[in-house]
Amino acid sequence: MSEDQEKTIDFATATDSTEVAGQAVSDPEILAALVDSLAEESRRVRQFSSAALDKVSEEHVELLEPYVEQLSDALYRPEAQTRWQALEIIERLVEHGSQGVDTACDGAESCLFDEDSGIVRLHAFRFFTAYASTTEERAEKVWPLIDEAIQCYHGDPEFTEMLNALCVMAGSTPSTKVKQAIVERMTFDANSGRGGLKHRASQIIEAAQS
Repeated sequence: MSEDQEKTIDFATATDSTEVAGQAVSDPEILAALVDSLAEESRRVRQFSSAALDKVSEEHVELLEPYVEQLSDALYRPEAQTRWQALEIIERLVEHGSQGVDTACDGAESCLFDEDSGIVRLHAFRFFTAYASTTEERAEKVWPLIDEAIQCYHGDPEFTEMLNALCVMAGSTPSTKVKQAIVERMTFDANSGRGGLKHRASQIIEAAQS
């Protein structure tokens, strides 16, 4: 960033998102410029920005708390990368205890049922399981979406990772009602499934009942 560009980044020459992420951690104007760029017309600019912000969130997710609305808006971009990286950031904000993440639910629901990208669906599922682990009200609000996704994507390449996220949620959600629903949903696989699926379903039930 040149001295006379207070809130812009030269994306024509920027090639290292890790380097820009490091700059953004110590410079609020660069951070703000990256967030603003999630709404740029250029796909390349949006993807570069989401990649840099994702790296920022790995160690300094608290810096992105003021930008939940912009990150939620990025869930409607056409390219998969911007959406799944925005979801990953928002998931970290949920785990950090950040306020305002409710605004991401509508966009995340669209991502959860994206017809073209498995990785987008997976990160949306991870967001919702993290969200459902925070309060009873949230858990009961989004469980129908999680339940539908379990049924829709049963056997998909991302399904194992979805079950991993569900297992964490089963042991941490504060809603007894949702815990019971998880047990009911996974009982068939625990009884009739095979191999890894059967084992994982049993683990999820055990986590929900513990």
